[in-house]
Amino acid sequence: MIDLALLRTVAYSAVVSDCCDQVGLRHQTLQAGLRPIVADMSVIVGFARPVRAVAVERAEGPPYAAEVAYIDSLEADDVVVALTDPVGAFWGELFSTAAMARGAAGAVIDGLVRDTRLIAALGWPILARGTRPTDSLGRLSIVESDAPLEILGVTVTRGDLVVADADGTVVVPAAVADEVVARAIVKATTESSARSMLLGGAYLRDAWERFKVL
Repeated sequence: MIDLALLRTVAYSAVVSDCCDQVGLRHQTLQAGLRPIVADMSVIVGFARPVRAVAVERAEGPPYAAEVAYIDSLEADDVVVALTDPVGAFWGELFSTAAMARGAAGAVIDGLVRDTRLIAALGWPILARGTRPTDSLGRLSIVESDAPLEILGVTVTRGDLVVADADGTVVVPAAVADEVVARAIVKATTESSARSMLLGGAYLRDAWERFKVL
């Protein structure tokens, strides 16, 4: 059982990426291009809920029906992982409020968002491609959710562990998440010890010799 609370207190994307390397998974980091919507955002730690939306010419059926169904299905510690065409804002403040109220941990969106001032006030962490005030209604439609998703060079499956911060996003396959998390907690703790040694005036070579972390 993964201790998400402990992981949130000590780990961050770089540490988790290093630990993926240690177990032979060298391509688990999303390519660069997404940025935090909230300044000084907290680390996103949770389990992937993939969703994909594509451009459309007009709205079909009840407005926002697929989006409402998806957001209302979110549970505690879920992370929205979305791939969308950049024709309008897939996500905004009310979606963020509803997701946060469901206990979702944050969002990683290869697409556009809006209402950034209100999202910042809310404090719910999001990484996104960019911003645009244009509404998604009649421009974007969800075509699948909770299906495996190829996003920025990484395949994301529902339940995969997601760790994201200002440096980027790491996706850890569920099958190896326990091992990677255990390694990440040890590595983060070791790095803290090395940091204290360096702040005390030690040479980097001595810290490396003792802790074998950089």
